[in-house]
Amino acid sequence: MIHSPNVTHRAALGAVAAAAMLAAPLTASAQDCSAEEWPCDTIEVVSHASAGGGTDTTIRMWLDAARETIDEEMRVVYKQGGGARAAHEYMMSRGPDGHTIMALTQTHLYTIARGNSPIKEMDQIQGVARAMDDPSVIVVNPDSPYDTYEEFLEASEDQALTWGVAQVGGTEHIGISRWAEQSGAKTRVVPFGSGGEMITSLRSGAVDASLANISEALAQIEEGDLKPIAVLYHDRVGDLPDTPSTYEHGHEVSVTTTRGYYVHGETDPEIVERIEQLILAGMDSERFKDYLRSSGLDPETNVAGADVWDKQIKEEYQVSLEALRKLDMTDR
Repeated sequence: MIHSPNVTHRAALGAVAAAAMLAAPLTASAQDCSAEEWPCDTIEVVSHASAGGGTDTTIRMWLDAARETIDEEMRVVYKQGGGARAAHEYMMSRGPDGHTIMALTQTHLYTIARGNSPIKEMDQIQGVARAMDDPSVIVVNPDSPYDTYEEFLEASEDQALTWGVAQVGGTEHIGISRWAEQSGAKTRVVPFGSGGEMITSLRSGAVDASLANISEALAQIEEGDLKPIAVLYHDRVGDLPDTPSTYEHGHEVSVTTTRGYYVHGETDPEIVERIEQLILAGMDSERFKDYLRSSGLDPETNVAGADVWDKQIKEEYQVSLEALRKLDMTDR
């Protein structure tokens, strides 16, 4: 258990000091918290996405188990808007207080790469733990004439197939553009505003193909509502053993949807380590492991600590930045 001497510490404060604390901003005690005392205040997990979505659900699958290991509260705080810009502004206003944990998807990286964030450099953030690394699969309508990757690729070389994406400049768009550059395929993307609308449009026949997360598409693939063509990942995935990896054809493009957590880059390294331990303890719960398994993801390969995750998000940022430059979607 991660212990906190915070209660004893507060009991020793005099009345004047206590009054001053009450009048101070919420983060004052958190800012003064040493690694030995941590946590000294409520820990906030900040989501850029709405309640009930994938980012929120992932947090809640580990949060209760993590909360049981500390003596302070943990709560989810929603800061929506601007493609995670509102969340970034909130983190920067809180500073390196050690009590603000940011949920991350690639949306954060795209917003930073496009210069739309108060976070200007990647050393301003520090990755602490990864929750999932969800590969993407090319899917088509079950009535599509394309049954194999070879057939799909041949058709894409003759004319631009239409691809449904959630947003221009989002994960699917960038992933498709990287794959097209390697494979020589011709593509034309059509934005639908959300992943759900994107898949609905594919099933209706409005577009030829789309790129979906394994966790979100698996049930529809198993029900026969979507046809998988190839996985954009370095290996085949266990739940789709008959679906080839594009790497088998020399198209070495890995596209995944990652979810993980980071803190302000100037956070005390010892506190970063304790936050990492806290989150990993929550992810070691059977509830979280069952959540990953039910999504077709292996807990052993998806969950990762700070060393792996921090390196990954900074590499993914560079890949995203280069892709956005080629799409002429950033001046950076």
